[in-house]
Amino acid sequence: MRIAVAGAGAFGTGLAISLAANGPVTLWARDADAAAEMSKTRENTQRLSGYTLPENVSVTSDFAALFEADTVLLAIPAQKLGTWLNDNAESLADKRLVACCKGIDQATLRGPVAQIEAYVPTAIGAMLTGPSFAADIASHLPTALTLACNDADEGANLQARLSTPTLRLYLSQDVIGAELGGALKNVIAIACGVCMGAGFGESARAAVITRGFAEMRRIGRALGADPETLTGLSGFGDLALTCTSDASRNYRFGLSIGAAQDFDISTTVEGAATAVSVSNLAEKHHLDLPICRVVAKLSAGEIDPETALATLLARPLRKE
Repeated sequence: MRIAVAGAGAFGTGLAISLAANGPVTLWARDADAAAEMSKTRENTQRLSGYTLPENVSVTSDFAALFEADTVLLAIPAQKLGTWLNDNAESLADKRLVACCKGIDQATLRGPVAQIEAYVPTAIGAMLTGPSFAADIASHLPTALTLACNDADEGANLQARLSTPTLRLYLSQDVIGAELGGALKNVIAIACGVCMGAGFGESARAAVITRGFAEMRRIGRALGADPETLTGLSGFGDLALTCTSDASRNYRFGLSIGAAQDFDISTTVEGAATAVSVSNLAEKHHLDLPICRVVAKLSAGEIDPETALATLLARPLRKE
């Protein structure tokens, strides 16, 4: 059966390159001109330059070709996923849909798999998440990810089909934990970028990572996630990578805020939108998530880094 990747951004392209080791892959791009250019040059020069698309990767902007696949990986920004699923629900019915985006929808406060279940209830929904960068995956560097699916048998099937010699997938049935880990680490990465961009130092960043992880676990408990999930690849593993690497878009976005520099607005920064969603979830469930709240205000330009730091430092001293 054919596998397709919906979304020809950096991550979608990297996945298509990696999965081509197992057989034919369809890579769907929204922009017809971009699809034609990739087909001709065998490279995604706009999003992931320097990596050749294998011959068995077919690039298209044709929905019909995308929907021929029985398994579709959704490399679509989290804030656009719900609309895309709703618009194409009939064609996606009964397929295996694997969310590869990380975030919480602002309008519905749902994670990616919950979006799949809401808009395409007959589909098998799953989440692919964990510490990974598109360039590493495209380079066939060793990468370990979490594949979360409520259905154990379908999850095992997907695990076998989507694992490659260099892409190792660990199976989980804790979809909520996988969704939250992937979404919240982006929020904390922005905070870490602000720390470094503003010159607060490595010690401050370490504190943000530690307390940010505590916030991840706090909301995880409230929403029914398995605490062990957040200590694994899709939680702490992804958090450690995203909060410490310049390759992270969310971290770079935070750096730009901290250093008062411009940022490329065409770059998708899932953590900025997710911070707002998490703040709303915190209010709904009466949770204390100070770092997430501060990131929401920083991303919206409502406060500056110094005010954010003062807000966090002014919190009452208590036991860890």
